[in-house]
Amino acid sequence: MSTTGPRGQVLRDESGMRLEFVRTYDDPAADVWSALTDPARLERWFGTWSGDPATGTVQVRSLEEPEGSEGQPATILECVPPHRLVVELPSPDGVWHLSVALTEEGGVTTLVFTHRLAEPYDASSIGPGWHYYLDRLDAVLAERPVPDGWGDYYPVLAADYALPGG
Repeated sequence: MSTTGPRGQVLRDESGMRLEFVRTYDDPAADVWSALTDPARLERWFGTWSGDPATGTVQVRSLEEPEGSEGQPATILECVPPHRLVVELPSPDGVWHLSVALTEEGGVTTLVFTHRLAEPYDASSIGPGWHYYLDRLDAVLAERPVPDGWGDYYPVLAADYALPGG
């Protein structure tokens, strides 16, 4: 198996369920932010976006969507470069509420990626997907080849993302 980064956690809090990943990088927050938001860098690990972010909505096309597809509208709820990005993406299962928080200390940046889950969501399919994408982000930041073995993630990691107490 070629998964590389730390696993995420499915957590229950006062607002419900969330899937949370914490990753650290020996890069400044501005560089990690660039990998998250610059279309040329984002395309290497996640997909593309088009449009004007100043409008509050862009079109996002993940790597799994067919070439030439328009993608999905992403609503930008909060954008505080280079520290916080909150977006909503439509999905077949409802709206996904996603956030990224970056903090930098001593030249090390900590990324906290959160996907709010709507119950009775099955995080066992979502968790391996975000794990895969974040491993790809790790590779982009480290200037290594990005993983392309989706089979190394799903269904192999599905049990790691079971709902707590479920």
